[in-house]
Amino acid sequence: MKILKFGGTSVGSAKNMKHVKEIVLSQDTAIIVVVSALHGITDRILVAAHSASIGTSHFHDDLHFIKAKHYDLLEELFQENSSIKSIVDELLNELEQILNGIALVRELTLKTLDRIEGIGERISSQIVAQYIGEKRIDMSELIRTDSNFGNATVDFETTNSNIKKAFTNFSGVAVVPGFISKNEKGEYTTIGRGGSDYTAAIISAALDVEILEIWTDVNGFMTADPSIIRKAYTIPELSYSEAMELSHFGAKVIYPPTILPVYQKGIPILIKNITNPDLPGTIISKESRNGSDRIIKGVSSISGITLITLQGLGMVGVTGISMRLFTALAKENVNVILISQASSENSISVAIDENNLSRAFESIRQEFKNELIDGRISQVNTENDLAIVAIVGEGMKRTTGIAGKLFSTIGKNGVNIIAIAQGASELNISWVVKKDELRKTLNVVHESFFLSENVELNVFLMGIGTVGGNLLQQLGMQQQKLIDEKHLKIKLVGVANSRKMVFDRDGITIQNFKEILDKSNEESSLQGFVSRIKAMNIYNSVFVDCTASKDIVTIYKEILQANVSIVAANKIAASSDFHTYQELKKIAKKRGVKFLFETNVGAGLPIINTLNDLIDSGDKILKIEAVLSGTLNYIFNVISAEITLSETIKLAKEKGYSEPDPRIDLSGIDVARKILILARESGYQIEMDDVKINRFLPDSLFEGSLADFWESIPAFDHKFENERQRLLAENKKWRFVAKFENGSAEVGLQEVDSKHPFYDIEGSNNMVIYSTERYREFPMLIKGYGAGAEVTAAGVFADLIKVSKL
Repeated sequence: MKILKFGGTSVGSAKNMKHVKEIVLSQDTAIIVVVSALHGITDRILVAAHSASIGTSHFHDDLHFIKAKHYDLLEELFQENSSIKSIVDELLNELEQILNGIALVRELTLKTLDRIEGIGERISSQIVAQYIGEKRIDMSELIRTDSNFGNATVDFETTNSNIKKAFTNFSGVAVVPGFISKNEKGEYTTIGRGGSDYTAAIISAALDVEILEIWTDVNGFMTADPSIIRKAYTIPELSYSEAMELSHFGAKVIYPPTILPVYQKGIPILIKNITNPDLPGTIISKESRNGSDRIIKGVSSISGITLITLQGLGMVGVTGISMRLFTALAKENVNVILISQASSENSISVAIDENNLSRAFESIRQEFKNELIDGRISQVNTENDLAIVAIVGEGMKRTTGIAGKLFSTIGKNGVNIIAIAQGASELNISWVVKKDELRKTLNVVHESFFLSENVELNVFLMGIGTVGGNLLQQLGMQQQKLIDEKHLKIKLVGVANSRKMVFDRDGITIQNFKEILDKSNEESSLQGFVSRIKAMNIYNSVFVDCTASKDIVTIYKEILQANVSIVAANKIAASSDFHTYQELKKIAKKRGVKFLFETNVGAGLPIINTLNDLIDSGDKILKIEAVLSGTLNYIFNVISAEITLSETIKLAKEKGYSEPDPRIDLSGIDVARKILILARESGYQIEMDDVKINRFLPDSLFEGSLADFWESIPAFDHKFENERQRLLAENKKWRFVAKFENGSAEVGLQEVDSKHPFYDIEGSNNMVIYSTERYREFPMLIKGYGAGAEVTAAGVFADLIKVSKL
């Protein structure tokens, strides 16, 4: 024998009713079908009753809605002369008469409410029985309860006896209403919201059925709320305990008390989707068999929470405080969802539904009024607009490091945890966060515990010029490969140029980003960009600066403080005043995010990363020698008898090696910034003014307009050609060298002979030589292509990969 329970959505439309009929009639064993009211009907009856009790005429509108919904379904399912119409009429007339009576006396008792609340189930069960052509049995005559109207307690001894007697030698199909019951006087009672699930479980346990199937409008228990976590998927199997915990913390798949009767008998529950009956659903049993590969089965949440905290040194060592607190709440029928108590006993916090705050607060203050007066309890605090999040899984038992990983990951994403609770069973860990942090929290947790197949990195990009454009091109080419091989999904969620900006939480298609950006109506602004980053509040976010703007650096601090990592191709921040550099590094460390700028020196070469590894492993930098300007190296490699200095500079500009104004490169300032960054990363406090710049061209060339420069530079061609011939005769070459030693830094043109490592540097390549305590006799050398948008973009890409491993 099986029990099949169909929810309000399952029986609320003709289409779904056809599914119900097919499912029921396809069974090859005895079936009892438990039916809920049509979707939304019970709530509408409650609204109508309360409207009637305060003397408003609005209940007539509610009654009209209730009638229309049932009659519309009847019209779709049956011919006009069907006998079911008169049965439904009779029940709806009963509802109307009771509502009129409530309006007349302006009083609504729980007893009256119980009588009308179950009318929806009484009607729907009649409709289903008639439609599938099977008999109906009135479960209210079988389920016996006490007279606690509104939430009656089942008398299981009498109920089980009644059910067994009614279904002795039962075969075929029977349709029964859920939710309703009667007391020993024959008066209608109800067994709590979600009671149709409970009805099905009670019948299942009484008859020792093989399985309880609950047909609803979802595919089963999900790893998270799919309306928030789009990557949530169906959990194949759960234990009774796991299902109970997920239900308690907001997974609205089944009514929590449902589990107890079937749990006691070891009867499995199968959750199925009425609109997708071929999907496997979720099976709930004594032990879930797929727990080994998933320590955490799911993450659930409850919004609309208020936290009440009782605090005071007078609570320490005093027995009975907790008992009095919970008694005060129980008097007001306030359910405690979560409890968190300090081990010092000087505070205890309880999380409740925010709708119960006023009653709970006053009851607590009344209970502890003497302690509040004499100061033993200093205050009763409330905090609103909160949410509870819980992770659930029996795999957490005796598994070390779960809580550490959980709270570390949440903290790194900038979510503040207000209260924490974990039972000794180790079945769940629950905590309280601000409601506006709920989406981020759920995403972080879902991903960090491998409930998501891929790690997501959400990118906000400023600057889509040569470097930014190349970066997006490389991301577009590698996007699918990263997903397939690394399970890393890099998602562009915000992008801006100097005119416009556009944002999309779900991701901006990289291949079409220019078109999307052009169509945007949002004007680009620094503060506007930061505000959108903070407002979107997306987990695992990184801001990428592919500009050379001084202004953009001013927003770095605010971005890091929002727990968003930064990857900068822009070298202004790392080479600004030492206080700013140090502050940004400290904020990143404190917030648990990354501030990476590998491409500031050597484009895509691992120069800064290698330096950091040396320092982190305990080595000390003694000396740095480097050729760090791909532009200048290109110029001094290309200059020849056929190509003069001025022509070489023009070639560097045409090939994109130099800045649009090549004087930036020729001045040595760019190289000075780079050696400054390396010195700072080596652990030295040094400012830009401390770097000595030895220019190889007179200062007059760096004054005036760019046109003046191009007009004046040919005058130096002859001088440089004479010097070049001398170097050629001496087998030497020019290299623009940056040097840091004994706390001093300088940059300038240097002559090197054929024995020097810098001699053979080709094209626009860079080279860095690190002399350290470990690499003193044979210094470490890093050499490679150190200029150009493509390699710089590749370096930014590599930094993004590092951020994803945070």
